[in-house]
Amino acid sequence: MKILTIGCGYIGSVLARHLSERIPHAEIVISDEKREAVERVASSIGRENVKPLQLNIRDYDRLVKTAENFDILVGLAPGKLGYKTVEAAIEAGIDMVDLSYMPEDPMTLNGKALRAGVTVIPDCGVAPGLSNILVGRAVSMLDEVKNVAIFVGGIPQNRTPPLDYKVTWCVEDLIEEYVRKAKIVRNGKTVEVEALDGLEEVEFPGVGKLEAFYTDGVRTLHHSIRRVENMWEKTLRYPGHAEKIRLLRDLGFFDEEPIDGIPPRSLTIKVFERKLSLPEIKDLVAMRVEVDGIKNGRETRYSYILVDYYDEEKKVTAMGRTTAYTASAVIQLLAKKEIVEVGVVPPERLGMSEKYFEKIIRELERDGIRIEQLSA
Repeated sequence: MKILTIGCGYIGSVLARHLSERIPHAEIVISDEKREAVERVASSIGRENVKPLQLNIRDYDRLVKTAENFDILVGLAPGKLGYKTVEAAIEAGIDMVDLSYMPEDPMTLNGKALRAGVTVIPDCGVAPGLSNILVGRAVSMLDEVKNVAIFVGGIPQNRTPPLDYKVTWCVEDLIEEYVRKAKIVRNGKTVEVEALDGLEEVEFPGVGKLEAFYTDGVRTLHHSIRRVENMWEKTLRYPGHAEKIRLLRDLGFFDEEPIDGIPPRSLTIKVFERKLSLPEIKDLVAMRVEVDGIKNGRETRYSYILVDYYDEEKKVTAMGRTTAYTASAVIQLLAKKEIVEVGVVPPERLGMSEKYFEKIIRELERDGIRIEQLSA
């Protein structure tokens, strides 16, 4: 078994280590366009089955040829490169688990994946990803679905000025989350809303008072769950965060149009990476998934709560744990040939299968990630 991971940043390094431990017989090759980065990560993991590879994924032909030598491709590229990476896996004829926050609809590649006889599982992180799996599980237990609501966010364990935020994943995609329009369902109609709209205050169990706003997290659920009244995802942050981010956005700090040859967004990414990485600050991930509808003629709601914290022993962020370990659980199923469906298989379809759902949840519990299901 040979697994190629694309990217070795915040999440990729955690995932590579986890795969090397959970699938010790597999060769895990981590790739990045920067040789120093992959060599550093491979060295830090220090396991014989982890190898570094310098690879420029913008060279599509080389990516396809490289992928042909592997059994599974794991996509951790920035969102703008995600779609082409999935296309490369399909052309190479290998299965793929993708975590990129691509702006495109991955389901448009379903036909190609079916013809190639490969399995592609997109959006397989914490949200989208684990959130979809929980939605899928709830949907499978209802006769009719009416509403789907997802609240999720990664934040410092304590408020940390100036933005009360700590970078724990790709900053390029973090900014994309703040600017990309979100497609939601409202009163039975699919509509587009601006990111950061729909601002509301919420009380999150075990965390306290937070704020929530729309982001582009529904994604493949639009294909999988039809005829709902309302369906949306909102990102969680400490109160006041959205106002500060909206100010930066409105002033043009997230714009891609160059000023004197420099795109403001590129500079902002560098500033965020430098000022908000905050290695001394511990993080947490909070998620609540609510799905309601009709079961046996009665109104029924399924709610799931997750609160996860920085791992002091392994020095892994909560965002790294919940994102990478979710992907790892699914990759393990692929490696064992337990997922037999081909085509683009969104995570919620895994949640709709009791067999897959139980194995994924059991694998997460091995690492102390526990999801509480509230009474229906």
